[in-house]
Amino acid sequence: MVWTRVAGGALLLLVGVVWSLQGSGATGASGGMNGESQWLLIGIVVAVAGLILLVGGIRRWRSRPRR
Repeated sequence: MVWTRVAGGALLLLVGVVWSLQGSGATGASGGMNGESQWLLIGIVVAVAGLILLVGGIRRWRSRPRR
């Protein structure tokens, strides 16, 4: 089930980056989250959590025994 950690981490990282961009106002007037600093902070936290899951999943994937 290592692939679920990698996929989940990648998804969280992507969502976090999008939320951070929207919160910083970099995406233009694309929704209610645009320019709201709370979404910038939430996006950063989610992206970091996704990165941790992604890196941990990749490390486990590489260290598992070969068949």
